[in-house]
Amino acid sequence: MAGSVHVMDHPLIQHKLSVLRDKNTSVKEFRELVSEIASLMCFEATRDMPTEEIEIETPVGMAKVKRLAGKKMAIVPILRAGLGMVDGILQLVPSAKVGHIGLYRNPETLEPVEYYCKMPKDIAEREVYVLDPMLATGGSATAAVSFLKNYGCKHIKLMCIIAAPEGVKRISEDHPDIDVFVAAVDSHLNDHGYIVPGLGDAGDRIFGTK
Repeated sequence: MAGSVHVMDHPLIQHKLSVLRDKNTSVKEFRELVSEIASLMCFEATRDMPTEEIEIETPVGMAKVKRLAGKKMAIVPILRAGLGMVDGILQLVPSAKVGHIGLYRNPETLEPVEYYCKMPKDIAEREVYVLDPMLATGGSATAAVSFLKNYGCKHIKLMCIIAAPEGVKRISEDHPDIDVFVAAVDSHLNDHGYIVPGLGDAGDRIFGTK
C-alpha cells in the first residue's frame, strides 16, 4: 500500500509552530511546544485507527459505544530530539509502548550511524509511530524505518514537525509505503544539513545544550 505525505495545517499547530521557530523562545517554552505539537499531530495521525462497538452501562442506561480495536500502538523516538515528542503522545495514548533508536549524523557524510536500540518485544505486532522533530536529509528516518522493518514491523508511520523537501523525497523513495505526517515543509537544506528557515537544532533547543 502506497504511503503519502500529510501536511497538517490546523491553525493551532501552525500557531504553536510559529512560536517554536522564534530564536527568542526559551528552552522551557520550546520543550513544552514540541510536546503540545506532537500531541495535536498524534490526534490527526491516529484518525484511521480501527474501532469496535461495545455495549456499556452508564449511570442512566445502556449505551453502544466505540473503543479502539486491533493493533496496539508503539512510539519510537529517534534519539535524542525525538524524546521531546514522547510525552505529548503518551498523554493521549498512555498505554502505548516506547522503543528507542539512537542515531547520529556523520558530520562529513551526513549519513546516520546507529549507536543504540531498544524495542518492546511485541513491536512487530504494533502500529508504530517513528518520532523526529526534523526531517532534514531523511537519512535518520530512512535508517530507523529500515531497522523497524527488519524487526518485522508492517505498520509504520513517521511523525516530524518540520521537513525539508530533500528529506521528504528520500523517505518517499526509500519507503514509499510509509505515511509521513509533518506540520510544515520548508524551503531547502543549507550546506550544513540544516533546514531553512527551520528552527535550528531541535535537540539543542529542547535540552538547552547550546
